[in-house]
Amino acid sequence: MNDVSAALLPPPLVQGDDRLTGLEDTVMKPVESLPTFRWWLAMAITTPLAFFFFVCVGVTIFGGVGTWGLNNPIAWGLAIVNFVFWVGIGHAGTLISAILFLMRQPWRTAICRFAEAMTIFAVMCAGIFPLIHTGRPWLASYWLLPLPNQHNIWINFRSPLCWDVFAVGTYFTVSLLFWYMGMIPDLATVRDRAVHPIRKTIYGLLSLGWTGSARAWNHYEKAYLLFAGLSTPLVISVHSIVSFDFAVSMIPGWHTTIFPPYFVAGAVFSGFAMVCTCLIFVRRIFKMEHIITADHLEVMNKILIATGLMVGYAYATEFFIAWYSGVAYERFVFLNRALGPYAWAYWTMVSCNVLAPQLFWFRFFRRTPWLMLPIVLLVNVGMWFERFVIVVTSLHRDYLPSSWDYYTPTWVDWGLLIGSFGFFFTLLLLFCRLAPTIAVAELKNALPHAQPGHGHGEVRS
Repeated sequence: MNDVSAALLPPPLVQGDDRLTGLEDTVMKPVESLPTFRWWLAMAITTPLAFFFFVCVGVTIFGGVGTWGLNNPIAWGLAIVNFVFWVGIGHAGTLISAILFLMRQPWRTAICRFAEAMTIFAVMCAGIFPLIHTGRPWLASYWLLPLPNQHNIWINFRSPLCWDVFAVGTYFTVSLLFWYMGMIPDLATVRDRAVHPIRKTIYGLLSLGWTGSARAWNHYEKAYLLFAGLSTPLVISVHSIVSFDFAVSMIPGWHTTIFPPYFVAGAVFSGFAMVCTCLIFVRRIFKMEHIITADHLEVMNKILIATGLMVGYAYATEFFIAWYSGVAYERFVFLNRALGPYAWAYWTMVSCNVLAPQLFWFRFFRRTPWLMLPIVLLVNVGMWFERFVIVVTSLHRDYLPSSWDYYTPTWVDWGLLIGSFGFFFTLLLLFCRLAPTIAVAELKNALPHAQPGHGHGEVRS
């Protein structure tokens, strides 16, 4: 093949040794070998945080939401901030798995499995916060389910809070089935490679009797395509519905039509930043730099640039509409965000979400992990502060100056936030030990060796 033909070909998905057996050995090694010291060290950090998270959940259940820093004007605190943040984190997985699959983007194969797992665990973290925010979660089955009761009280199905339950529940169910079904061929590979009979039996049950026949692959590909089609609209609808919790209200700072696309762009922005954060460590710890290459990280960083510009545009649009509307209350809310008591939170948000990602315009930053890591960490921090700014600064100064107050989170609030990260990363670490983090079956099909005409033709001008 001449130099012109080679230049027209896309970069290889797997660099270095791309033999099918070597690829399989690399991906299965963390599942088949004993845990390393680094893995135990990470678990020693995340497990106590996860335990502390459930301690704070218990304190909230037995002590009520009075253990939080809520006050009269601010009835929504860090619990709703964390809920919106974790739902947003879960968007990248479905986007990478479903939408890029429908667009036939082969580069997704090395990162889709890990991103799907992050979606499941992030939604699990998110679902806890609205439940404990009710104050008495043990009464949820009586008051929140659409069941007849002696008080003749029924759910308001026109409320976006009700839509949240259906949207997030559907999103979690479809994402879980999509994730598990995609793992079936790889779980069968673990089963076939297993030596211990108990291990072989467990993975045999999990792989649902997968044989790898042509008929099985035909059914698998049809089902996978169906779930991808079901998941795609959920990426757009879930965070749009979450934004309706704010947008349908009459509170200045929330009552705006830009929230649905603004929230979706922010969710993709924060989700991709979290995926990049985790993959930087995974590829290093498990020696998968030749599978999760710098090209994968660069493409995700380009998406971060695009979504970061969308988020920055939304910030500017909010100020413009507040001025253009002529509503004094709207104008006050946004000036209060930038110049009021919570100005530190607003400018932290702008610095992390708008200014920091601009470094990705330089190719060196997009392809160098140790330079990439602080930027994506800042994006994660900035996106949490964005939700904090939306929730708190729109509530702490309402129409009556006599009711103005300052929101100060308690140790329970901070414990729930920090502990949720421990719970999330503990689940991720267990996933890395118990299941293949790379979709081996998909990646094998995308390699040149799997193409029938590989090496037998030339690119013509």
